[in-house]
Amino acid sequence: MTTSTDHPQITTTTPQQPPNPSPGGMLSRRELIDQLLALGAGALATAMGAGAVIPLAQPVPAAAEHRERAAKRKFHYGMVIDTRRCVGCRACMVACKAENKTPPGVSYTVVVEEAIGNRTDDKPLFMTKPCFHCETPWCINVCPVSATFKREQDGIVVIDYERCIGCRYCITACPYGARYFDFGENYPSVAQGTPYSEVPSPEYNQFRRREAEASPIGNVRKCTFCLHLQDKEGRYDKPAGRWPACAKTCTGHAIFFGDFNDPESEVSRLVRERQPIRLKEELGTEPNVLYLL
Repeated sequence: MTTSTDHPQITTTTPQQPPNPSPGGMLSRRELIDQLLALGAGALATAMGAGAVIPLAQPVPAAAEHRERAAKRKFHYGMVIDTRRCVGCRACMVACKAENKTPPGVSYTVVVEEAIGNRTDDKPLFMTKPCFHCETPWCINVCPVSATFKREQDGIVVIDYERCIGCRYCITACPYGARYFDFGENYPSVAQGTPYSEVPSPEYNQFRRREAEASPIGNVRKCTFCLHLQDKEGRYDKPAGRWPACAKTCTGHAIFFGDFNDPESEVSRLVRERQPIRLKEELGTEPNVLYLL
């Protein structure tokens, strides 16, 4: 498939093609459509509105080729999140929205809260959830136009807005609920034509201004690890502030970001010294966001 050259930050590599269906693997596109139709439009809308994940794909173990590809990458970016440090302030959510200029209904990272124990004075568990940038992403396998793919140079999962047709298959396939559809909503300050509305979003280094009927309106959107802050070599610069907004702003210093290929990085050190967990490990997605409990 020929890749677009209009947005080199996204399409520097050819998107991964969906694998051929097999009896024990992913659903074919035809089977996917049939299952959506069988669910019914009303049931699907209700489920999606409630944040449900509809099981359109079967668990697929990580293949050896995925591990080999990860080892050959120039960078292997990911996060380690310490839930004991997170205080639920949601500064990461505010920083992410400000950095990427996302509209209402689109949040690249969210903070969920879970009660622990039966005592009223127990501290709840707060958990920050960005996109998990999985090694074996289900979202890629169900995209009928290869609009979402994993970058070969650093493993970040991205979306090509010029390819995306807004079918939202990837939203229903993602087991982590990390994707959002842009319905075209605006914050009042943007809708009223203030100077702020003229400031473009730096996302993907495309600097798009929000305009009706123009991408990313009508597209699926997600966390990109603020890849627009990378230099030409694909590196981030933490001392200079060129670092994912959520990690840079976290008041409790609970979010650690870095290169797993670098044994001296914070994330590599934490993996060695502590025992992080992956959410839904049994699915075989191998997410690159890990948690310390």
